[in-house]
Amino acid sequence: MNQLSSRVCNGVLDAIGGTPLVRLNRFLDRPDIELIVKWEAANPGGSAKDRPAAKMLSEALKRGEIGPETTIVESTSGNMGIGLAQVCRYHGLKFICVVDPRAQKQNLSIIEALGGTIELVTQPLKGDFLAARIAKVCELIETTPNSYWPNQYANTDNPRSHFKGTIREIDETLNGEFDVLFVATSSTGTAQGCRDFLKSRGRDVQVVAVDSVGSVLFGGSSGPRKIPGLGAGKEPRLAAGQSFDHLVRVSDLECVVGCRRAAQREAMLIGGSAGGVLMSVGRMQEQFAGKRCVAVLHDSGTRYLETVFSDEWVSESLGCTSEELNYLVGSSSFEFFEGVSA
Repeated sequence: MNQLSSRVCNGVLDAIGGTPLVRLNRFLDRPDIELIVKWEAANPGGSAKDRPAAKMLSEALKRGEIGPETTIVESTSGNMGIGLAQVCRYHGLKFICVVDPRAQKQNLSIIEALGGTIELVTQPLKGDFLAARIAKVCELIETTPNSYWPNQYANTDNPRSHFKGTIREIDETLNGEFDVLFVATSSTGTAQGCRDFLKSRGRDVQVVAVDSVGSVLFGGSSGPRKIPGLGAGKEPRLAAGQSFDHLVRVSDLECVVGCRRAAQREAMLIGGSAGGVLMSVGRMQEQFAGKRCVAVLHDSGTRYLETVFSDEWVSESLGCTSEELNYLVGSSSFEFFEGVSA
C-alpha cells in the first residue's frame, strides 16, 4: 500500500493509491453507526478511476499490446478520461476521449490540459448515450491507425486494480474489522474487485452496490439520468451476471442532497455518485445499527460546482427549488426519496 506521507513517489503514477480513510461523525444523526469513507479524490487525477486507468495501460504495455505510436481511445463520463489522459501523457501516448453531453465541462478541460482530444457524442443511440459512445469508439478504432481500446467495461484489469489497491488498503488499515462496504456502480469494476478480495480473505463483510434510478444494471429499467459516473444505460460486459449482498438505487436528487449534506455537515466536497453512496448508508441505517460501515467516495465535488452545487442547475434539471433543496439537506430523515433497496 502506498504511504504518500512517508515516501517520495517515483513519478505521478506512483502516487496513485494510498488514499486516506476519514471517519464522518456528523453525516448521520445517530452515534451507533461508525461511518468511515475512502477518500479517492486524493488520487493525483482526482478520482478512483486513476487506479484502473493506470492498471489497464501498464498491463497493456507489459504485454506489448501498445507502444509509443499507439493512440488510446476510450468512452467515459469524465473521471476515467482524466485518469487515462494522465497515464497517456506520462507515457507519451496519444489519447482520444469519447464523451456525451452529461460530462462535466471542467473534466473535459482537464483532459485537454493533459493532452487528450475530446470526441463529443451529441445524440443517444436508441435512447442511450453509453451505446452511442461505444459505437463512436468502435468507429474510431476502425479508422485510426495503431489504435487501442482499453475498454473499461470489459477489461478485467479494471476490477483487479481495486482488488490489489482500494479494498486491500481499506482491509489492511482496519485490520479487516468492518461490517459493511458501500460502493457506487457503473462498470461495476470497483464493486467487483472489492467483493472478490473480501471473499478471498474470508471476511464477513456485506457489500452494498449503489446504482442509479434509471440504470439497467442488475435488471433495472432504463430511464433519464443526470449524474455521470453512476449506473448505466447499457449493461457493460463486466456487469453481466454480477450480484452483491444488497442493492440500493438512488435518484439524481438524492445524490445532490447527499453532496450538499456532506458539505454542510462534514465540510467535504464530494462528487455526485459519492452523495448517492452516503445517502444509501442513511437509508439503511436502521439495518446496520451498531456496525462499522465503510463507503468508497469516488471523486471530489470540485468537479460538480456547475451542476450538483448549482441551485439553478438543480432547479432546471431536477425540478427542485432552492427552498425545497435546503429543507431536504437540513432534514434528519432519509425517507423522502423514492428508491429501491434489495
